Amino acid sequence: MLPPWLASADLFSLFLVFVRVGTAIAVLPGFSAAYVAVRVRLALALALSLLLAPALAGSLPAMPPSPVAMALLIVGEALVGAFLGLIPRIAMAALHAAGTFAAFFGSFTSAVVQDAVADQQSSTLAGFFLTAGMVLVFVTDLHHLMLRALAESYHVFAAGGPFASGVAAEGVGRTLTAAFALGLQLSAPFLIVSIASNVAVGLLGRLMPQLPVLFFGLPAQLSLHIWVLMLAFSGVMIMFLNQYSEILGEMIGR
Repeated sequence: MLPPWLASADLFSLFLVFVRVGTAIAVLPGFSAAYVAVRVRLALALALSLLLAPALAGSLPAMPPSPVAMALLIVGEALVGAFLGLIPRIAMAALHAAGTFAAFFGSFTSAVVQDAVADQQSSTLAGFFLTAGMVLVFVTDLHHLMLRALAESYHVFAAGGPFASGVAAEGVGRTLTAAFALGLQLSAPFLIVSIASNVAVGLLGRLMPQLPVLFFGLPAQLSLHIWVLMLAFSGVMIMFLNQYSEILGEMIGR
């Protein structure tokens, strides 16, 4: 037995909300990971659509009379959903960049694992950073901001209106720039230690030519970077969470 509000609801409006929300869930970090079952993602998207559809029913367009107009409407909503999921995903890539930079500086690039968050082969440090960052995003309830951005998006991207490609391109470009800069900032401790250790090993090799620099310097460099990781990891995560919350806050107009 369907609830009265659902039985009398416009199913096309529900479908229209589901297109935007479902596309965003398919792209959002954490929700779109390979370890999340497809049925779970579909159930979550449907549940969010059921919650949003009654509140948005008055602002949603009616069913278009022609198939072409309906196809354009669906494509436009899917593009908005993809954009809303892409911004947090790009911001999350800052941790992947930081881990990749840190692995390069610390000579960890040969150690690769299957990254469950990025769903690709990544260095051990990049996978560790991404996994820890994703856990902290959900622990600190920042994923609620992602879901809130879906509801607030109807104030910026009206359903049935033209897709603001200029606004979307500007948002993607700005987020890409901020994510790359943040990744380099997060890896700054490893960069400083790498420069200092390489200079020290180079001077030592010049002062003691008979010293096997490769066999002596590489273990020392690895140990030093592991020590730096232990000291700097908490600060790296705190800085990332602050920047990530700011990016999500801009999406909902905070």
